[in-house]
Amino acid sequence: MQLLERAKELEAAGRQIIHMEIGEPDFPTPATVIQAAHEHLDQGDNFYTPSTGNPQLQAALSAWYQQEYGLNIAARRILITPGTSGAFNLLYAVLLEPGESVLLPDPGYPCQRNFIRLAGAEAINIPVGPASNYHLSASMLQQHWTDKTRAALLINPSNPTGTLINDDALGALATCCRKQGGYLISDEIYHGLTYGRKARCALEFDADAIVVNGFSKRWAMTGWRIGWLIVPEALIDACRRVMQNIFIAAPTLSQHVGISALQATAQTEAMRSAYEQRRNVLLNALPQLGFDIAMQPQGAFYIYANVSRITDDARALCWDMLEQVGVAITPGEDFGTNQANQHVRFSYATGLQDIHEGVRRIETYLRQSNAVRPNNITNDSITNNNIAANHAEVSNGKP
Repeated sequence: MQLLERAKELEAAGRQIIHMEIGEPDFPTPATVIQAAHEHLDQGDNFYTPSTGNPQLQAALSAWYQQEYGLNIAARRILITPGTSGAFNLLYAVLLEPGESVLLPDPGYPCQRNFIRLAGAEAINIPVGPASNYHLSASMLQQHWTDKTRAALLINPSNPTGTLINDDALGALATCCRKQGGYLISDEIYHGLTYGRKARCALEFDADAIVVNGFSKRWAMTGWRIGWLIVPEALIDACRRVMQNIFIAAPTLSQHVGISALQATAQTEAMRSAYEQRRNVLLNALPQLGFDIAMQPQGAFYIYANVSRITDDARALCWDMLEQVGVAITPGEDFGTNQANQHVRFSYATGLQDIHEGVRRIETYLRQSNAVRPNNITNDSITNNNIAANHAEVSNGKP
């Protein structure tokens, strides 16, 4: 966020900044959702819903899980929340007592650690890497689980790496949590944004897994603040009581339009296809600039790259690149401590034209700096030869 603040300062001063640091879709919310919002506003649909959610949206999500995953999820188990952040804060308030803990992957989404601390519990960060697709494994859980552990977190696809967990590994993770008497919590916010392989829902492997998802990423609805939490029957009442006290209900208008969003399959597929094009451009260009990618991302809109061939200080690289050539990327320290200073995250939630320009600027920066660069790169190799010229340009967030 400090990088983003500085980038905005530079933009205010007249600089053009290429944003590859933000994990926010650059696409507009689907037009059908906007139209539904107008209709519901005109109808005066702006009063509180039940704390656990609009029953119509709960039913629509139940039907969607049947269609999407072949799962029969009772609508009452699907709790509607103000975004996935609201879902996690609710969940940890219900699940955790002071002194208890949750096992997390490192690197991983940074806010998770703070959600858990806010509940008075402890986040146990476990180093993960390419050997486990940057996910926790059953053997890691067995090694770190104690009598104070309540749950283990899966972020699938991963943020910051974009990697998917293998089906066998997911099944083993679910089995291990059950045997330990705890919960598997699955963050599935990037489901639907995968490339070449569909993400599996944790509930396919464990009927008592806890699933968090929302409309922010797949449906490009970040500012609508609408998500959901699927919990076992035994947790519904406790969740209801906490919801009534901490946020009363999720935004009513957002709940109404969420029903329409679930039907916007053509729009979401167009966005997914555009992300895949952008990913392919960066996967081709970045290694030739000295950024090593240990695991090809299979989902989300991130690439996690090792910068050891370029620098031994990823944080300094990110700040200097922003100042010198106006390209914003995120240092690994945002996602944990595991080899953090050797990694950066690129977000391709930005237009293809900006990605082309960003690659050109990065090459210019590396050529002009003292960074170590591969011997087989000529001055114009990336700019002229290695960007996929046949990809459709994306302008103003539209494929």
